[in-house]
Amino acid sequence: MAMMRSLLAAKKILTNKAVSTPKGFLAVYVGESQKKRYMVPVSFLNQPSFQALLSKAEEEFGFDHPMGGLTIPCPEDTFVAIASQLRQ
Repeated sequence: MAMMRSLLAAKKILTNKAVSTPKGFLAVYVGESQKKRYMVPVSFLNQPSFQALLSKAEEEFGFDHPMGGLTIPCPEDTFVAIASQLRQ
């Protein structure tokens, strides 16, 4: 139950409906069929688990996507779980 609350809190923090990307953050689109926009701190780019997620996405799908941003075609729950671990 605590894990679920933690994941929901991380999801709320990472999701931003604003069109612009604040300084120090990176917009990524996450999901397998429908993509959802998340804002992640640029510091995540230095984290091995986030780098592994990006490498796997690049290997399988490449980064050239019509949405115009970085797209990570993994399950949203997987992304939120990794992001919540990085925030701790």
